[in-house]
Amino acid sequence: MKQLQIKLVRSLIGRTQSQRDTVKSLGLRKINQVVLREDNASVRGMVSKVSHMIELTEIDA
Repeated sequence: MKQLQIKLVRSLIGRTQSQRDTVKSLGLRKINQVVLREDNASVRGMVSKVSHMIELTEIDA
């Protein structure tokens, strides 16, 4: 199963509450923090919503 490595690279300052909530739901709190999440439709939707604030890498697990 594929996993997604998600890294927060942009600040949450000045972002909408919806974008802040999405980043929090992904499990990210600090800049340069990295999390691994399963590659599924719900995570992909969250990633696309905040794609301008994160770096995404696909990992084969």
